[in-house]
Amino acid sequence: MAKKGTGYFDRKGHFFKTAREATASDLAGVLGQIGDGESLAPGIAITLLEKRTEIERLFAEHDAMMENEALLDTSGKVTQLPRTAS
Repeated sequence: MAKKGTGYFDRKGHFFKTAREATASDLAGVLGQIGDGESLAPGIAITLLEKRTEIERLFAEHDAMMENEALLDTSGKVTQLPRTAS
């Protein structure tokens, strides 16, 4: 007898049993070929999913720094702070 099931498709149309597998496939596709021979992208994609919270936090911090940097003088000159005796 036939059974009903749920599946997921990546952007290329490949079928996966779990959403995690389909998303990892899409991430690997975005990363492209990494390394010689068999690509390291699938393993890196899984790591990205596992470390998502930390990665998103880092990107949020990066975006905040970039916004702050845009507000600063972009002439490329840096003023050294006076050194204090320790």
